[in-house]
Amino acid sequence: MQGSVPPHPRARRGRALRAGGAVASAALLLPLVSAAPSATAEQPRADTLQQEFAEASEHYGVPQSVLLGVAYLQSRWDAHSGAPSVTGGYGPMHLTDARAALAGTQHHSEGAEDARGDTSRPARTAGAVRSAAATAPPEMSELPARLRTLDRAATLTGLSAEALRESPAANVRGGAALLAAAQRDLGEPLSGDPADWYGAVARFSGADDSATASAYADDVYAVIRGGERRTTDSGQRVVLRAVPAVSPDTSQTARLGLRTVPTDRTECPRTVACEWLPAAYAEFGDKDYGNHDKADRPASQSIDYIVIHDTEGSWDTTLKLIQNPDYVSWNYTLRSSDGHIAQHVATKDVAWHAGNWYINAKSVGLEHEGFLAAPDAWYTESMYRTSARLVKYLAERFDVPLNRQHILGHDTVPGTTTPLIPDMHTDPGPYWDWAHYFQLLGKPFEATAGANADVVTIRPDYASNKPVYTGCEQPGEACAPHGSGAVRLYTAPDAGAALVKDIGLRPGGEDTTTDVNDLGARATTGQQYAVAGRQGDWTAIWYLGQKAWFHNPRTGPTAVGAKASVLTPKAGVAEVPVYGRAYPEASAYPAEVPVQTVSALPYKVLAGQRYVVGDSAPGEYYYAPAFDTSGHRVVRGQERYYEIQYGHRVGYVKASDVEVLPVRR
Repeated sequence: MQGSVPPHPRARRGRALRAGGAVASAALLLPLVSAAPSATAEQPRADTLQQEFAEASEHYGVPQSVLLGVAYLQSRWDAHSGAPSVTGGYGPMHLTDARAALAGTQHHSEGAEDARGDTSRPARTAGAVRSAAATAPPEMSELPARLRTLDRAATLTGLSAEALRESPAANVRGGAALLAAAQRDLGEPLSGDPADWYGAVARFSGADDSATASAYADDVYAVIRGGERRTTDSGQRVVLRAVPAVSPDTSQTARLGLRTVPTDRTECPRTVACEWLPAAYAEFGDKDYGNHDKADRPASQSIDYIVIHDTEGSWDTTLKLIQNPDYVSWNYTLRSSDGHIAQHVATKDVAWHAGNWYINAKSVGLEHEGFLAAPDAWYTESMYRTSARLVKYLAERFDVPLNRQHILGHDTVPGTTTPLIPDMHTDPGPYWDWAHYFQLLGKPFEATAGANADVVTIRPDYASNKPVYTGCEQPGEACAPHGSGAVRLYTAPDAGAALVKDIGLRPGGEDTTTDVNDLGARATTGQQYAVAGRQGDWTAIWYLGQKAWFHNPRTGPTAVGAKASVLTPKAGVAEVPVYGRAYPEASAYPAEVPVQTVSALPYKVLAGQRYVVGDSAPGEYYYAPAFDTSGHRVVRGQERYYEIQYGHRVGYVKASDVEVLPVRR
């Protein structure tokens, strides 16, 4: 949902310890922590966090596998330097203290993109209505329990809120205390058998419905059965040894007193928790209506894309907006704290979410609770996993390939016409972990060709790849260092060279910037490009009609070789226009449907350049200008188009203008 304007600055508590904070936290923990091997505060031993899990497990009587499993599902054991998640959760255990975080989200900004993206009726912009978002920050007592677990942990442990936010050791103990309290509340013993803790794990999710609580607990136990190991964002090596035979008592969830959510109208896999919260659909008069269109997909049109968004607002704010008929729409929203899904628009209907009517008519949109320009506001593992399950389900149901040409970020959707290019949204942004997401989808980005291949798949190491971005809080101000799935593109094989330019974003030829919303010189994990040259540790790709260089050392590559089809202009053709939508030729339209202009963008594919082919399809247009569906029509032409990875965004070229080359090494 994010536009070109960064969201309002949010409270950033916990980014750095206040003076004396580390000492105070350590003092509070002394009665609970046994003497550890010597290590400096600046460079702790790599097994310190593992030891803290072991000590918290012993102190509170929680099986270590349960404690590690819960923490992995929350944060993958990362501490995020004490910064909160998008729902105000802190530390490896994601203890929530959400008032400050929610207060910052109530006044988020939106861009000028027309989310519907069709000129057959007046524009419906995401910023059309702001009153639903301009509510006062809630009092802590008004927040659901899932958003204020840190206070409860402080009461149980006697540790300060500051320590629970900023000290991983305190945070782990707070999580252990919460699990032990939940176990006692259920009348269960503090058993050493992880199978006895299913109800406590479900309670820890904070979910208010039994399906979400159970899905969360099932995920934790899947982690316990399979085991996990990784090095965290602070360099800690943590291992959860697999307990493959664990078989928990799933009936314990019934004793939590949670609501039951009807699922008769939802379209979700059985492995997630999903409820129907319908988007508004109403007629206003004067031929105006909102906030989506009725259709009959896939019978009328194929669904070819799934578009990943972030909400730029809290869960509660987002739900208010989707139920406003004067706003825009999307098909699903995913909650960060526990991965809960709300479906709003049936997949057969067309939601207004991507700013491009061609894409909208052929896609499903998923909004994830989060913020593009808040690198510290991290996404939970629970939401990543739930989202991946939903996408796999939708992809299988509608035969959508699991690749970056079909699983689009909103930031890769092209503008439909030249004037609209600068207004296109830029979410989920450079901090969305595409590599991890596609691992969860079962389609990791791996080399399919050698190091000297004609095509590359962008794939930097997310954790260690930290390009400098600006503008997260103030224009020109550096964002907090953070892992990123994007690489920066230069005009020459030199980090001191100028960034490549985007004439669509800046027709006057102004320089590309490092702003977090500036996509002019950025390639992102999973995107594939044709190689245009190599020099030392640098690789050039064809990008926006020019050679674009990125640092790609053999010792730490940021891309891998790939086999993929590429296209180039036909022999004798000097340049080929690029389009933002694949609309039919004029002769394909029946008399009752106005002919839609096939508008070329300012971009060209020049002779000798090559671009990776994503898909091929005939031109298509869904005519749906009115609330009355009797006049809706799908127009399909004879002219075929190829989707290509042109820049950061995809584009379309006419098949009659190009030739597809044989796949080489």
